Amino acid sequence: MMNSLQAIAPEFGQLALILALVLAAFQSVVPLVGVQARREWLMAYARPLATGQAVFLLASLLALSYSFVVDDFSVAYVAANSNTALPTAYKISAVWGAHEGSLLLWVAMLGCWGLAVAWFSQSLPLEMVARVLAIMGMISVGFILFTVETSNPFTRILPSPPAEGGDLNPLLQDFGLIVHPPTLYMGYVGLSVAFAFALAALMGGRLDAAWARWSRPWTVAAWIFLTLGIALGSWWAYYELGWGGWWFWDPVENASLMPWLVATALLHSLAVTEKRGLFKSWTVLLAIFAFSLSLLGTFLVRSGVLTSVHAFASDPERGVFVLALLGICVGGSLLLYALKAPTVASVGRYDWISRESALLGNNLVLLVAALAVLLGTLYPLIIDFLGMGKISVGAAWFNTMFVPLAVLLSFFIGLGAMSRWKSDSPKRLSKELMAAFVLSVILGFATPIIKTSEMNWQVVLGMTLGIWVIAASTWDVWKKSRGQLSRIPKLGISYLGMIVAHIGVGISVIGVTMVANYSVEKSVKMAPGESAEFAGYRFEFVESGHIEGPNYSSEATRFEVYDGDTLINVMTPEKRRYTARGTVMTEAEIDVNLWRDVYVSMGEPLNDGAWGMRLQVKPFMRWVWLGAIFMSLGGLMAMLDKRYRRKQDVAVKAQLVSGITAQEQQA
Repeated sequence: MMNSLQAIAPEFGQLALILALVLAAFQSVVPLVGVQARREWLMAYARPLATGQAVFLLASLLALSYSFVVDDFSVAYVAANSNTALPTAYKISAVWGAHEGSLLLWVAMLGCWGLAVAWFSQSLPLEMVARVLAIMGMISVGFILFTVETSNPFTRILPSPPAEGGDLNPLLQDFGLIVHPPTLYMGYVGLSVAFAFALAALMGGRLDAAWARWSRPWTVAAWIFLTLGIALGSWWAYYELGWGGWWFWDPVENASLMPWLVATALLHSLAVTEKRGLFKSWTVLLAIFAFSLSLLGTFLVRSGVLTSVHAFASDPERGVFVLALLGICVGGSLLLYALKAPTVASVGRYDWISRESALLGNNLVLLVAALAVLLGTLYPLIIDFLGMGKISVGAAWFNTMFVPLAVLLSFFIGLGAMSRWKSDSPKRLSKELMAAFVLSVILGFATPIIKTSEMNWQVVLGMTLGIWVIAASTWDVWKKSRGQLSRIPKLGISYLGMIVAHIGVGISVIGVTMVANYSVEKSVKMAPGESAEFAGYRFEFVESGHIEGPNYSSEATRFEVYDGDTLINVMTPEKRRYTARGTVMTEAEIDVNLWRDVYVSMGEPLNDGAWGMRLQVKPFMRWVWLGAIFMSLGGLMAMLDKRYRRKQDVAVKAQLVSGITAQEQQA
């Protein structure tokens, strides 16, 4: 029997979604009318409209969440993706466990980004805020309309709802699903802010240093969420899928990597625009590309054209709708760029040997990498669409493309950290970087010899690159601080954030190199009482048994793992059968430390109580994700730079910069 709140929650959520659509429509029109007519009172409506839209979108999301918690199976989406036996935490995460709910989460986050811009950009000129929020309102109109028309999560099953739900996909009943999609979506959607700032600056003809300074913290924030979201997805795939993989160049994984690569290029380009007033048009183009790739990822995941453990298969109508949104956003923004970009060309000079050149090289490598991923992801779809057969582009192709690009990128990271603005001397640079280069080469060659007494050129290359990035970055800090630790904090939190992020890149490169070349695995048949020696560890099969979970039953095995005579862990991998769907899932058990992972997972039951077991040892596995944490921490440090929080007359400073730029152009 439904209570009154449960009965009205879906209708309330639907109404809130429609009201948010109405406010988004006003938000996309009224502030621009105010800008055109130079009516500040109309421009001032941008902030309250953005606030109201965010409130109604959050209310709609809360209404759907409540329907999940109280098992309201009269809502079709709840009935398909939940069950009375599902733990409450997973009932909440089931809200975004399938297409309709994940899209509602998407638009709610879009509203929250608009709310943040409205209330944390008080020092910006009202005209700029009006344009930015109007553009974000247009994006909201498209996605909320998409949700209401093709992906409504509040559709009812009446008058006879099912007594039990269909259950959440067991693959998604995990802590990783609780945190991974919201974090990744915050990054995806956050790129809309960089996109909106770029278009607003184009519309106003004000691509100056002030615009770059306004846009940069928002871009960094989106990049941080995207970095963490990708890392969380990799971590989830590693331990949940049961085979110990952490990155497979899956098309949906690629859909998140492409905007990250372009957003990384955008961050570096914004730094040049802010510091030197260069790369203005290029920076705008990168902002358009980053958000466009975010929308392309949405199309790939939600159109049904991909088959992936991450994808939400959908009907063609949804794919056509998202493709239309993509066409309007990309086509409209590129048209505006074509009309306006020539009028705001950069003025300034720099030599081939300079920080500007290194950052430009960084940008080009990142963009080529994104294009390579895009080609490898879309090529099979295009071939299939043209009726030329079915092909697949595997990890070998992507790895072949990425290794030379990673070499170039690592070179530019080390070079850029030590280079000077405008002009530098090859002699000075070679002198400054020689110590880091020699150290990285020595350690790169020493690693495979120490590890296995055999030369492995892939390890030499990967370790040299990773150590080069770390050594060059730390050496730059040492030189700038003149070898005095007390001077390091005075170098500035933004600069130190850059160094920490670059060190994170080096850490991840080292982790990937070691995991890819020195991971070992063994499949064995084992029964209770038996043991196996593998990779220097002894695995003793103690016993097997049965476990009853809240919505599953499990066959589990207990292993004692020894390093020599020392017991390092008691591990209990499981084979779970989920009650509602009858799906069987492998739950691996992993013993971790900073230097290696010991990974045990169950295969199939064999005769006489024996099981097929998979044993794996993965050196430096944690470094892959530790590097992502360092990158995100570096981004957060850069955001905390006080120049982004100063209460000052930014409009006056912007006019001053614009005036200087105009004088340079006339000269």
